Amino acid sequence: MAAKLMSAEEAVALVRDGASIIVSCSGGGVNEPTKILAALEQRFLTTGQPTNLTVCHPCGLGDHKGGGTDRFAHPGMTKRVIAGHWSWSPNICRMVMENEVEAYCLPQGVISHLFRAIAGGHPGVITHVGLQTFVDPRLEGGKCNARTAEDLVHLIELAGQEQLFYPAFPVDVAVIRGTTADEHGNVTMEHEGVKLEALAAAQAAHNSGGLVLVQVKRLAQAGSLDPRQVQIPGILVDAIVVDEAQTMSAFTGHNPAYAGEIRLPVGSVPPMPLDVRKVIARRAALELRPGAICNIGFGISDGVAAVAAEEGIFDRFTLTIEQGAVGGIPAGGGDFGLAANAEAIMDAPYQFDFYDGGGVDTTFLSFAQVDTLGNVNVSRFAGRLIGPGGFINLSQNAKQVVFCGTLTAGGVDVRVQDGQIAIAKEGKISKFVPQVEQITYSGAYARQRGQRALYITERAVLRLGEAGLEIIEIAPGVALEKDVIGQMGFRPAVAPELKTMDPRLFRDALLGLAASFK
Repeated sequence: MAAKLMSAEEAVALVRDGASIIVSCSGGGVNEPTKILAALEQRFLTTGQPTNLTVCHPCGLGDHKGGGTDRFAHPGMTKRVIAGHWSWSPNICRMVMENEVEAYCLPQGVISHLFRAIAGGHPGVITHVGLQTFVDPRLEGGKCNARTAEDLVHLIELAGQEQLFYPAFPVDVAVIRGTTADEHGNVTMEHEGVKLEALAAAQAAHNSGGLVLVQVKRLAQAGSLDPRQVQIPGILVDAIVVDEAQTMSAFTGHNPAYAGEIRLPVGSVPPMPLDVRKVIARRAALELRPGAICNIGFGISDGVAAVAAEEGIFDRFTLTIEQGAVGGIPAGGGDFGLAANAEAIMDAPYQFDFYDGGGVDTTFLSFAQVDTLGNVNVSRFAGRLIGPGGFINLSQNAKQVVFCGTLTAGGVDVRVQDGQIAIAKEGKISKFVPQVEQITYSGAYARQRGQRALYITERAVLRLGEAGLEIIEIAPGVALEKDVIGQMGFRPAVAPELKTMDPRLFRDALLGLAASFK
């Protein structure tokens, strides 16, 4: 252990100029090896080294306060960033938007699988994920700015079908985190709420001839760890850094329900107030089916979980999260990726195997822009670089996709009053536009696959039809022309059998799903 146990400063001194670094953690500081990343940043600020780094991470990374990828946001320190999500680290986003670093935005699941492909010595990842989205080289190839020239995504044909090829690359350093390390460097993760790509990242770096730097909370005697609990074998580990103050996330010190140590009563989930967010979540919850396997994304769609808990149907279907949780109550906000009462916590690459193969019945996702063809944008809009996270993997492969969001934004004030919608102040920005700024979800590709897609707002519900979007439901208290179509950047079709949204959605009482959910 003496050879592997190091201070954070000693560990980051091993990182050379031009190194390719992969980091496994999730936005909001979940499973983030903060002490190592901070030491690496401080080394650069003090010595000017290391320089010209390539940084790759599948999930969002950061805390909006200088953590995560923002540790690399210094001129000369970073040459290239490859990421699945960006907005948790605003400083590196600014550098990308100002053309100061090369940048690629790829699906979270593809990067997750790339780590495993690199570990196995494979040429890369071949998959349909990303076709007909901004990742497709016929559109943007995942490139984020004019400085970024090299092609990292290639269109190929395999067995008569279009596929995308994402080449592997050598890994010089993997930075990961666990809970306990023994004297041989074996690492367990008992206080972590996720496993993510920790094992795949360690194998990728080791098999590339690189280094594996692991941050843990505590040390243990050799031979004292249950081998069934060891997530990272010591044979892969080069440096152990102890951070006794390590927290579960940037927002949560330790929650035993997230770590699987206890189970919370489902009734402990507070009900949402009756507002437009709850109306949208309730209408989405009507798409739940007994025994279904579902996914809930980050943002407004995560309200579906709260509605299901309030209605007493949480045990009648299974929610999953791309970070690896199967079952349980997903955390919201900065702790997204964690889940209380999970039945299993999988390594993220295996979770994405399940997703990409069509294992999810319904995924509930948010939207920023929707256009007349049914395309959805969540990745880049209004001058902001966000990234898709697992959105592309899920939206392209679930049997049904339910998009959730308000009709307009920008100062909008819409209330739920007397069992109907009341618009006190209209938003300045329509989310329904003639053409999305970036295609994160392709309506044409969905129609080609025969996928069912709904777009749920507080005022209306639309579906993906053969020719584009079609309004199928309208909220009580809302005028179709003035309050819906008049606030859109295009004129969608209106179903001949246009219905009123279920009146129960707008009342401060249970929907009664438990009685009908059999």
